[in-house]
Amino acid sequence: MARLLQHTILLTLGLSLPIATLPGSRHAQLVRENGKNQARQAPAAQNGSKSQPAYGKKRVSQEVQITGDASWMDTGVDVQPGEHVVMSATGKLRYSDAKEDNGPDGLARGFRDLLRVLPLNDAGRGALIGRIGDKDAAQPFLVGAHCDVVAPITGRLALGINQESKDPATGTYVVLIEVYAPADGEAHVVVAKSIASIPGIDNGLFSKIPRRVSDKQGHPGDMVNLLILGSASAMRNAFLAAGWVQVDADVKDAVLHGIIESMSHESYLNMPMSQLYLFGRPQDYGWAHAEPLYVAKSRNHLRIWKAPIQVHGETLWVGAATHDIGIERDQRNNGITHKIDPDIDLERDYVEKTLCSTGLVSEIAYFLPENPLKEAKTATGGSFHSDGKVLVLKLVESSAKR
Repeated sequence: MARLLQHTILLTLGLSLPIATLPGSRHAQLVRENGKNQARQAPAAQNGSKSQPAYGKKRVSQEVQITGDASWMDTGVDVQPGEHVVMSATGKLRYSDAKEDNGPDGLARGFRDLLRVLPLNDAGRGALIGRIGDKDAAQPFLVGAHCDVVAPITGRLALGINQESKDPATGTYVVLIEVYAPADGEAHVVVAKSIASIPGIDNGLFSKIPRRVSDKQGHPGDMVNLLILGSASAMRNAFLAAGWVQVDADVKDAVLHGIIESMSHESYLNMPMSQLYLFGRPQDYGWAHAEPLYVAKSRNHLRIWKAPIQVHGETLWVGAATHDIGIERDQRNNGITHKIDPDIDLERDYVEKTLCSTGLVSEIAYFLPENPLKEAKTATGGSFHSDGKVLVLKLVESSAKR
């Protein structure tokens, strides 16, 4: 049934739409390849690690209970960057359609899960999950029966059940939460600093950067509202850690991956993004953040180009971020296209929140260019407005630059 639905959508729209994310998916493989596990919100997570990490002084020891009909619960525990959050959970849940009870690690993923949209699609239904910080920006991570995560940011710890709100379970998990200071008193976690300006980001730089992107015919489109300083590997790591997905470059790639993943019973998460142009070429990367079943009509997304110039020897990435909220008429050809939220500053700020929640951003600034763009229309005819400011993020570099 799931594949019939997927192929029906494919034939209707000429695209392959994501249904859900399963372990082993292309996204999960990319996450693992970049040194991340399911605890993407906490990059230093050590789920199931046999070696005992070094802890400092225990600051919190608290037991909470979460019932099977809950989505998320506030634990009341605030954590600081670099602190170890160690959690152990016991108990059982039971779903009405399940053959047996499940523990905090959740049920094994099955074929029916292709039609479920879970808070953490890489984990099983009924698994105990957590998040630290802003509920709209923090990436959920697997807690399971035991986990040890290092908090990348200051924030409130929340726990949840990995399930759809319309599909609650019965039962209860009991969770022991312990928070330890870093062993040597040093956080060893980069906390993003908001600063007034970043050297090299000035009007001289913006004289070399087009203010807007365009379609293939040269019609002006989305506003440039994002600059990123960092290597390609640092940029990819930050987006993956924040739960963004690299999308396919075009429809041909989407159809090919849809067929391949249908054969392997894996879901397809990488709906293509139309090509727009900056510096005379299509985007180098497209990133999306979306509910899998709703990605066709609603998703946070952005395109990124590598600039032909550097800033004090650092690679510069130029981006345009918008939020798809529906469907509208393409005024160029009377076709169908995505409608964007006209308040594009909300999407710019969403990018900041999600990336800064990873602990992989070192500096944040906003720059207002001369003669800022405040109102315009996209290449398809949709209107948008902005305060004209451009978000600038400086990334934490790994030991290996590319």
